[in-house]
Amino acid sequence: MNNQITFSQALEGYLLYADASRLSPHTIADYTNTFRKFQDFLSDDPPINEITVDQVRQFMAAQDHISKKTLLNYHTGLSALWTWATEEEVVEHHIIKRVPRPVPEKPAIKPYTRDDVEAMLAACKSTRPYDFAETTTCSRSRPTALRDKAIILVLVDTGVRASELCRITIEDVDKRNKRIFIWGKGAKERIVYISASTTRAIWRYLTTRPEARPDDPLFVTQEGHQLRRDTLCHLIIRIGRRAGIPNANVHRFRHTFAINFLRNGGNAYTLQRLLGHSTLDMVKTYLKLAQQDDSDNHRHASPVANWRL
Repeated sequence: MNNQITFSQALEGYLLYADASRLSPHTIADYTNTFRKFQDFLSDDPPINEITVDQVRQFMAAQDHISKKTLLNYHTGLSALWTWATEEEVVEHHIIKRVPRPVPEKPAIKPYTRDDVEAMLAACKSTRPYDFAETTTCSRSRPTALRDKAIILVLVDTGVRASELCRITIEDVDKRNKRIFIWGKGAKERIVYISASTTRAIWRYLTTRPEARPDDPLFVTQEGHQLRRDTLCHLIIRIGRRAGIPNANVHRFRHTFAINFLRNGGNAYTLQRLLGHSTLDMVKTYLKLAQQDDSDNHRHASPVANWRL
């Protein structure tokens, strides 16, 4: 056991491991943010094996200004670091296991409606109306309209995560068989399926990129760079604003796909595979919502209730 490895040295070793293990850039950035905050809390650079459970608890308790979901992210990042350090015999004990995991509030699941999606697709075409010469209201066509329409259709049709969509390459799209190969969390590959309309939208967008190669990203910026997760998130927020959709975000497309898949008769186990979930826990949540819809629909459409028998 090397007790002289400092916290900063351990961070360097872990981040090299994380990069070699092909953790997603988003995960590494999230963990790095946690490590930096914990390092600032420590104020010095002690040997990692001398950091105590009480110090971790004090750090977590001091974060009373953030959400429990963010606090859970901090716990997850520190746990990943100590798991690695234990396996590398840099520390004797996995002290994070002795710190209770924060339980975040479950946010309300609010899928988009059909009207919401149609409004966002329409908002892809042009900018917000603006006044011209004080007497005329006009708008401009958006140069990324075809790309943005294809993005929204892929999100609605597959429920892929933001980071997964950004990693799709052109050769990952099998237009003939209407499917896309997705690299999910932990570098796990899965296949999702797309409709004819989504396939046509992708084809139409790619006709604007005649020089694109098979291994190029499917969705790129106007400068030709791979679309980043944060850029995609801001894009959906802006489209939502133009469409008049409050709280528009990428993850709501995942909810929208899942709930409508079940509403339309899709199988829960198939949905689990399509979403890339390791368990059925989240799918069960979607299933409850879909079943609630069935109950509401029956209450309003019941022949006995409507005929007042």
